[in-house]
Amino acid sequence: MKKNKKKMFTMLVATSLMGSLVVACSSNTPTAVNSASPKATTEGTTAPSGAAVTYPLKVDKTLTYWGEVTGNLTGVKAAHADVPFFQDWQKKTGVNLKFSAPPTNQAAQTLNVMLASGELPDMIEFDWQGAFPGGPEKAIKDGYILKLNDTIDKFAPNLKKYLKEHPEVDKQVKTDNGSYYSFPFIRGDDYLRVFQGPIVRKDWLDDLGLPVPQTIDEWYTTLKAFKEKKGATAAFSVVSVPRPFNELANGAFAGAFGVTRDFFIDNGTIKFGPAEKGYKDFLATFHKWYEEGLIDKNFATADGKALDANMASGATGVTVQNAGGGIGKWQPLVTAKDPKGVLIGAPYPVLKKGDIAMYGQKDPANAPGGMVAITASSKNIETAAKLLDYGYSEEGHMFFNFGTEGVSYKLENGYPKYTDLLMKNPDKLAPAQALSLYIRGNYNGPFVQDKRYIEQYLALQSQRDAVSTWQKTDVDKHKLPPITATPEESTELAKIMTDLNTLVDEMTLKIILGTEPVDSFDKYLDKFKSVKLSRALEIKKASLDRYSKR
Repeated sequence: MKKNKKKMFTMLVATSLMGSLVVACSSNTPTAVNSASPKATTEGTTAPSGAAVTYPLKVDKTLTYWGEVTGNLTGVKAAHADVPFFQDWQKKTGVNLKFSAPPTNQAAQTLNVMLASGELPDMIEFDWQGAFPGGPEKAIKDGYILKLNDTIDKFAPNLKKYLKEHPEVDKQVKTDNGSYYSFPFIRGDDYLRVFQGPIVRKDWLDDLGLPVPQTIDEWYTTLKAFKEKKGATAAFSVVSVPRPFNELANGAFAGAFGVTRDFFIDNGTIKFGPAEKGYKDFLATFHKWYEEGLIDKNFATADGKALDANMASGATGVTVQNAGGGIGKWQPLVTAKDPKGVLIGAPYPVLKKGDIAMYGQKDPANAPGGMVAITASSKNIETAAKLLDYGYSEEGHMFFNFGTEGVSYKLENGYPKYTDLLMKNPDKLAPAQALSLYIRGNYNGPFVQDKRYIEQYLALQSQRDAVSTWQKTDVDKHKLPPITATPEESTELAKIMTDLNTLVDEMTLKIILGTEPVDSFDKYLDKFKSVKLSRALEIKKASLDRYSKR
């Protein structure tokens, strides 16, 4: 019976996770697979509560750590143990670690199987807020992870100090009930929170005597000229996997019509973009562009590799992507084909020239992912907490963001400057790959990200200018903070969002492709009612109300 229960748990949770990519999903988790009391398993401590910690620690235990290997190291290193950063982390903290990792892009499924087995490591790195069924309170209630309030008080003085000094971040890293549940990834400067937006071939604009487009009409003129005069067979192309036009959630182009692909706030009211008239206007515009051959004919299935190929070949002149993983990756490819080729960041589109874009990409300070929980069954809670708290210390801050002095960075007039080992690495790795071998500043983890990392990672002036351009939106007025539903609400919301997202994807594809007329949008509004969109909005409002009271 126990075996069947575990099997059923794994199937149910895996199904719910695959069904919804926007919110925390179904809470079909059984009651405590691991119900050991944290008090019973905590190591004895002789240090006073909240005392400063000296590293390296003097411990003779090996702790276990589960988490993904960053995609930056795919094809470079297969395991954490092979990466210099993780080797040095153990030396600097004095804590030996045994790492395990899920297969690439299979973290959720692998985690579910592990939780069902009852055999848990000391620490698990996962997006507990956005990707765990029922959210962090459910994970705590079911005995998977530890409620960290007492642990942080006793053994994490650096994180405790940071949160006390940054109440706006403190509000984001705990649940509505006031539970701390992980050692979070925090973007330490507002500049680090914006990194994505529209990208355009500036050399083509110059050749054609066109300005950098701002309005939807100017974007249409640009795309038409790119197709007709530059031979761009996929003038506009973006990644559409796992859902059509992924970047719509960040307001790219749809924001010009006053909506986004997700929930947003409009004059104090929470709305769902695809159910608003602006989304119909957006679909009508993109249908026209598609009919005229301005959008990649294969946009429905375009993944990252397809977009890379389009940019490198000159088939695409307009896209939406990151400054680092977009402009930084593609500029050398574009230049290799055309030495005059230049990519720049363009403003988020508006309808009327001079307006400020309603929406744009902007992460919260407590960015998703990179959060590390201590499992409730761990017998090494004190050591695990002190290990993780290292990332928030002055020494740990420098190490996570810049690595080891003399190896990956040198201080120049007090500024930590990356060495040629990272910026001009002898193995000819991409900058993101070389950085990820020696630092963790360029991807999420248990530390506070430093602005000085991005100042060097964005090596091109065009990248830095792009970020400045993309920051000029009204996203702060419209973006929901990192709210959380209750475990009970999450179960209900997951079902609604699975059905709702399926309908939105269907509507978006069919109307843009022309297999259904634009006016079929009204038919979908009725379908949205039948899958209880109104209830989803109620849950979102309740979650926002609770967040506001934290």
